[in-house]
Amino acid sequence: MQLVYEEHEAQVGHRVPDGALGRLCAEIFAPLPRSDQRRKGELYLRGLLSAGGRKSMRNIATHVGDRAAEQSLHHFISASTWDWNPVRAALAQYLERTLRPRAWVVHPVVIPKAGRHTVGVARRFVPRLGQVVNSQEAFGVWAANEETSSPVTWRLTLSEDWRDGDRLGPAPVPDDARLAATPLECVAGAASEVRSWTGGTPRPVVADLPDISPAAVARSFAAAGMPYLASVHGSTAVVPAAPAVLGHDGRGTSAHQLLRMVRTLRRPVTWCDPASPASRTSLVAGVRVRLPGVHRPLLLLGEWTGPSGWPQRCWLTDMTEVPWGALLRLAKLTHRVETDFSEVATHVGVVDFEGRSFGGWHRHTTLASAAHVLSAEYRDRDPHPQPMARPA
Repeated sequence: MQLVYEEHEAQVGHRVPDGALGRLCAEIFAPLPRSDQRRKGELYLRGLLSAGGRKSMRNIATHVGDRAAEQSLHHFISASTWDWNPVRAALAQYLERTLRPRAWVVHPVVIPKAGRHTVGVARRFVPRLGQVVNSQEAFGVWAANEETSSPVTWRLTLSEDWRDGDRLGPAPVPDDARLAATPLECVAGAASEVRSWTGGTPRPVVADLPDISPAAVARSFAAAGMPYLASVHGSTAVVPAAPAVLGHDGRGTSAHQLLRMVRTLRRPVTWCDPASPASRTSLVAGVRVRLPGVHRPLLLLGEWTGPSGWPQRCWLTDMTEVPWGALLRLAKLTHRVETDFSEVATHVGVVDFEGRSFGGWHRHTTLASAAHVLSAEYRDRDPHPQPMARPA
């Protein structure tokens, strides 16, 4: 679970050429039925890329050269009725073609908020902080490979008072988005959505959600027909699938204990850390296990960063025939997403929406995701390209 701690002041829009912006807008806004919606979509996306600091409506309007546009853009995002899902579907298809992702990575985010009126805000316990925080909780599904990643779709968890009241704004809310109350419902629904947009491509889902029941995760993704790899706590109760594992009596034990028993099977695996240009090497071992209430056997994978001691990380996956090294590299895609979220997504305002409109939150995050795609694409190119022109 990644937390957003502070505002980011860096500007990134000057790195994106006008032509690239126009081409992406023409593709992702094609589903919008009206020309004025397509024009405002490009204007808003331009503002996300060019405005420094928090991406408020006023800041965006100022940086596209027209303070008078503030009310018009506010209505376009928060009070209009255009459906964000076709735009996200077009973005998913664009990324499928250009990024060629290895996996769909689930990225959970906690966004602290000072007030109680922004959509989805509630008091919730954050395990990483060990305390209750007034915040939003969102789950993004990202297209990712070792070199880059970009968000495709989002879910915002809604407490009961948000789901049952009249607080979500005037725009229609899809039933699955309104009724998804738990993190697992959010994650499974979003991942299924992305798969449907990309023609059912069987890419694995990688999730770093150790506080969700591993058996519930396994059942949910099995029902959806999606291969998955999910982090689990070392204390997770598992049973070896084989009759005997190095003398184990076949009774339940913890993931840590079982992996320690098979540590003689460990092998080195090299993987790329996005935070460092150097490669890293870990030791990995795997063993087939069963979980209560889960019919098919799973693979328990452990990672050691040194030759002794307990494994540092554990994962469960239904991809039991995939080599351990390939599975570890898939798991490390969460680092790729965490890095890109901090270095790109926060700068283009993906967490900056303030308002009560549920539809407004989704429209803003949709366009911020598109801004992320462009910023990520051009961040490592020529540091002195032509700046984006202001609209005439």
